Amino acid sequence: MPNKYPFYLRCTIILLGLVLFTYILFNLRGILIPLAFAIFLAILLNPLSNLLQRWKVPKTLSIVLTLLVAILVFVGIGFFLSTQIATFTDQLPVLKKKSAELATKLQQQVTRQFGMPIQKQNQFMAEAEAGLKPLIGQALGTVMGSLEVVFLLPVYTFLFLYYKTLILDFLFDVFAEKNIKDVSLILQKVKAAIQSYMFGLLMEGLIVATLNTLALMIIGVKYAVLLGILGAILNVLPFIGGIMAVILPLFIATITKDGIHTQLEVVAAYIVIQFVDNHFLVPYIVSSKVKINALISIVIVLLGGAVWGISGMFLSIPFIGVLKIIFDRIPELKPWGKLLGDEVPVYHKGQLRIKAQIQQIRKILPAGTKRSR
Repeated sequence: MPNKYPFYLRCTIILLGLVLFTYILFNLRGILIPLAFAIFLAILLNPLSNLLQRWKVPKTLSIVLTLLVAILVFVGIGFFLSTQIATFTDQLPVLKKKSAELATKLQQQVTRQFGMPIQKQNQFMAEAEAGLKPLIGQALGTVMGSLEVVFLLPVYTFLFLYYKTLILDFLFDVFAEKNIKDVSLILQKVKAAIQSYMFGLLMEGLIVATLNTLALMIIGVKYAVLLGILGAILNVLPFIGGIMAVILPLFIATITKDGIHTQLEVVAAYIVIQFVDNHFLVPYIVSSKVKINALISIVIVLLGGAVWGISGMFLSIPFIGVLKIIFDRIPELKPWGKLLGDEVPVYHKGQLRIKAQIQQIRKILPAGTKRSR
């Protein structure tokens, strides 16, 4: 059936809807970010809660026990990281002194090579520091927002698990009876995709943290365990995180080692680890259920960071994966689902149509007919 409204009008309405949707996401991020994390965490913990209920544990108690297990895991990880950070902070005065010495040598080298006075360099550094202050304030705001998420997350997760059947019943009631089968299939795929993504992410993080730590230990970089774990956490951010992860060990190697051999070894090791991660871990562990192409991944991560900060970067990939599952099940939105996916056709439809027309013309021509030269 032809569209009732012209393309330019439909495009304008869609753009206005996207602008309004983005405005709502940005201004209500304090409420929506904990809710989004709670939804994903509830889906991740749902199998354990169901298992306890099958063992005749009351529903409320099973949800509480499930949350306690999750909290103990997070507290254990936090305690381990805090001990590593404490070791690092004990050496901060020494590192600060070495950083100052290195900065002085660098300034002298710049003065010799480019003739720039140290006074001018200090002025540039002061201007750069003034420009970084807003970013530091934004980072502190993100940390405070993360603390808010920590307190609200268990409450929201408990309520989502407790009212799970009520929420699912509402979703089935919203759609017509003829669409019940499609709704059920979409919900199953969304649940499987999120669980697969979250479990895969945990497995990938453990493997990458282990590889990072072993590589830094072999090279001889200090604080290898802490840097390896931080690198794995940053690696959650597609494409951008890998670059950020290598900066920390490079900095530590620069202020604790002489020469550039250690830095080159760190870069080489992280390139190998990134290759293994991108070509083996991500395709087979993380992205086995829903595959999003690299272009969309980069754009959606940057958009998520612009709207919701670091939380948006983390949530953007599973969010776009859920959208792809929904788009693939709705005929009008299937082209958008194909655009998000990573299956690249050999020929586009315009080329296929031309090839079909050429083949049809060849069939019509009588046998033995030759093209004119």
